[in-house]
Amino acid sequence: MTTTYAVLSEGLEKRFGEVRALRGLDLAVPAGTVCGVLGPNGAGKTTAVRVLTTLLRPDAGSARIAGHDLVREAAAVRRAIGVTGQYATVDGDLTGRQNLRLFARLHRVRNPAGRAAELLDRFGLAEAADRPAATWSGGMRRRLDLAASLIRRPQVLFLDEPTTGLDPAGRGEIWNAVRELSEEGTTILLTTQYLEEADRLADDIALVDRGRVAHTGSPRHLKALIGSYAQAVVADPGALAEAAGVLDRLTGGEPTLDPAHGTVGAVSRDSTLTLPRLVRELDAAGVPLLDASLRPPTLDEVFLRLTGDSLAGDGLTGDSLTGDSPAGGSLAGDDKEIAA
Repeated sequence: MTTTYAVLSEGLEKRFGEVRALRGLDLAVPAGTVCGVLGPNGAGKTTAVRVLTTLLRPDAGSARIAGHDLVREAAAVRRAIGVTGQYATVDGDLTGRQNLRLFARLHRVRNPAGRAAELLDRFGLAEAADRPAATWSGGMRRRLDLAASLIRRPQVLFLDEPTTGLDPAGRGEIWNAVRELSEEGTTILLTTQYLEEADRLADDIALVDRGRVAHTGSPRHLKALIGSYAQAVVADPGALAEAAGVLDRLTGGEPTLDPAHGTVGAVSRDSTLTLPRLVRELDAAGVPLLDASLRPPTLDEVFLRLTGDSLAGDGLTGDSLTGDSPAGGSLAGDDKEIAA
């Protein structure tokens, strides 16, 4: 069976002076799936999104978005995509209904009022539709921004940190919307600073490191590559070194100590390690335990093991589309050539 890719890039490169932001980025996103793009600051995630959405012209390599060549058919690419940046770009002085009608008219959508009403109802915003957007909650404004990016019913939706700054309730609302869009067949490429978000939403994850995709796979597959995570909480901080020695021997991984919380943990390379064995070995070494656990690794631990970098040091991602992207929730329908 032939797989149809909504986003397919090969060897994408992009330089900014002496800085090589992309160093041969290869990415393949099957149609109708959610791809989470993770990596530390400076890894090249947002540069990749800017290139794939035609905001920047690649220096080398090629890509096809929704079947269109990224460079030769840039206008067709823009008609096929939607983009939502890190921060809501709707006009706070306009009502929600006016915002969506404006976007619909800019994109030459037939019956702008009807399309606006449809999206307001879909995202649960109809009751507040005639109030200025500035009076809405952060979660509501983000949903309005997402609705604006769907005015033209894009085949591929690029979401750059869509839940930044939202409380758990607002984040959950966006997650539900993303799931619904995916179920309807929209392909979604998602960058996020929330590891839990990628874990819950993404069918596949691309770990980006130094301008390349270092590893790809489902969250479960990536976690299975490095085994489990063993952790001990000791009653006496003076026993941390002894506990670290036991974990080093049992797991084959490099233990990480947290004296402030009395914990030591390590990724286990031994797939046969069990929790009872871990507890027995710590007890035999005379380590006074408060707790011990053996669990699947987090995505941060996966990235640390596979690339040697942590996702958490400076925050998973701090860059966004908003600085250089045009105002509005979507690029779809923009027929102007945009090049670096």
